[in-house]
Amino acid sequence: MPQTRLYLQAPQALATRIYDLFDRAFEDDGLALAIMEIDEARDLHEVSVYAMEDVDGVKARMRTVLCALPAIPEIATEELPETDWVAHALEGLHAVRAGRFFIHGAHQRSGARPGEIAIEIEAGLAFGTGHHGTTAGCLEMIGSVVNRERPMNALDLGTGSAVLAIAIAKLRRIPVLATDIDATATRVARANVRLNEAIAWVQAVTAPGFHHRLFAERRPFDLIVANILARPLMRLAPDMAHHLAPGGSLILSGILDRQRRAVIASYVGQGFRHVATIHREGWATLHMKR
Repeated sequence: MPQTRLYLQAPQALATRIYDLFDRAFEDDGLALAIMEIDEARDLHEVSVYAMEDVDGVKARMRTVLCALPAIPEIATEELPETDWVAHALEGLHAVRAGRFFIHGAHQRSGARPGEIAIEIEAGLAFGTGHHGTTAGCLEMIGSVVNRERPMNALDLGTGSAVLAIAIAKLRRIPVLATDIDATATRVARANVRLNEAIAWVQAVTAPGFHHRLFAERRPFDLIVANILARPLMRLAPDMAHHLAPGGSLILSGILDRQRRAVIASYVGQGFRHVATIHREGWATLHMKR
């Protein structure tokens, strides 16, 4: 789907403040944001918001956020060509090691070391190549939790590329339900499941939140992994408690370090306790137990 870049320019201090305001305003929407220096001599930085739909609505919300500032920079737009950004990015990416897992492309199949679990993730339109701090943190936590607790039934909520579901299946050989709200992500997930010969264990379906008959059929889960965003995770806490078996584990990510305490508090309120946190590149991956 084509993207529109909405951007503005400002001195560094103001640009940083605007970026922080946009980060909070659009946190639940999953919109990509960026800030970069474009002219050091003039102390000029550029803040961008990337939208795939309702561009006018996003622009109006940007203006609303900017109303709090004494001076409102002009918002410009740029139409971007339809590009498979994951495919484009993977062309220059190296394989990733996270815990026992070796995440690679087709050209790196021979790179796994003895004892490593290799997962091949090819270019697609879904999040989750192993390079982001949230995905790597989840993979590391999965290795620790699955080896110690030996779950029998797992859920990967917001599966993206299905890399986490495949990791669980390859490590434990158990049924894993992998769901995503995005039908494109689900298609990519299914392709990756087939590629990694995990189709006997992983079932990928399109489902928003916990709204699908399979959740009722497959619950309770011994392990739920959810690498999404902090606020949706907080809203889902009651549903997580309803679908997780007593004594089961949650692995939660997509959480900025500064959001960690709020997410933990929302789950403690549902009868969970915090076990461990992995920090990577400003992101936190949580292990919670019921």
